[in-house]
Amino acid sequence: MTSTKALLSQANRLATALHAALVVLVLASAIRYLTGHGFGDRAPWVLAGAALLLATYAAYRVLPDKLWLALLVLEWCALVLLAPSFAWCAVPLSFVALRVLPFRPACVVVAGMVVVTVVQWSRMADRLDPTIVLGPVCIAVLAVGAYRALERDALARQALLDELHAAEGDLADAQHQAGALAERARLSREIHDSVAQGLSSINLLLQAAEREWDDRPESARGHAAQAAATARDGLDEVRRVVRDLAPAELAAGLPNALRKSCERLSAHSETTVRVVVHGEPVALGSEVETAFLRTARGALANVLEHSAATEAVVTLTYQPDAVVLDVVDNGRGLPRISAKMDSDRGHGLAGIRERLKQLGGTLVLESEPGEGTALAASIPLKTPPPGRP
Repeated sequence: MTSTKALLSQANRLATALHAALVVLVLASAIRYLTGHGFGDRAPWVLAGAALLLATYAAYRVLPDKLWLALLVLEWCALVLLAPSFAWCAVPLSFVALRVLPFRPACVVVAGMVVVTVVQWSRMADRLDPTIVLGPVCIAVLAVGAYRALERDALARQALLDELHAAEGDLADAQHQAGALAERARLSREIHDSVAQGLSSINLLLQAAEREWDDRPESARGHAAQAAATARDGLDEVRRVVRDLAPAELAAGLPNALRKSCERLSAHSETTVRVVVHGEPVALGSEVETAFLRTARGALANVLEHSAATEAVVTLTYQPDAVVLDVVDNGRGLPRISAKMDSDRGHGLAGIRERLKQLGGTLVLESEPGEGTALAASIPLKTPPPGRP
């Protein structure tokens, strides 16, 4: 856009200079004639012709282009026959012809004006003067060549501008597509970390209820009731994900949200889940707190479903420059977990890692067969919380 305005500004300045040059040359030629010949019998005709030439030139917005140019050239020829000093006006008129007509016809008009100028100047000379012939020819050649170069440069710039606008359009489309893909990936992670985890919990609870339906009906009904409560929470979570809101539990703070989620996940499983908080809890922002909560839920869902662990500990540590979430279990270790997470669950570790990466965080996973798994998620604080150095 800036380049387009610059080109238009240059074109406007060139047109203004052209107007001024013609007016100055007409007035200078008229003054030169009056100075040399006085107010003789031709003076009224010369002055009238000069005024008519300027009036016709000023009517460029009223008359058709080619008619306007034809009148200018005819009036100029008449003036040159009366006063050869008006031949200098051929220079700006040559540029007018080049602007109005295609290149070849314009060159013919310019050549005709050169012939008229050479003939009239030669009539005033006592002898053959090469400068009278070559001077107008050289000026005409230079004028035509300069205009042609400017025209080609303008066309080249316009082509570059068109390419630039097309590239900007392609870039905007690419950015839109990239944004759409990023949003799709975000929603995919959100659905995996909320809906999928909730459905997994419901499945485990219903399986437990089915196993105990005949022998322990009260416990089975408790599993079914817990599955129904999880389904209701999942429905509310889906609605909030669609609205791009933080999980409802975060209204009470991240530590309480973690405790509630851990209690719900471990209520009807054989794995005991504890939550430990170190440091003074501070507000981290909805996006960061949601990331930690989703990370804890995803990690615990894998622990409960795949690790055969009897205990898992979720530790939330508030440090001066970062917040760290650790999920540690005493289960069977990584090899059997990772295969499930990456194949069956699809978005497990990859989704958690991508979510943390977008917030400038990191994910570290350590495990040995038979010795459990430790997952550490860390997100740096952009600014120290109030009251901290």
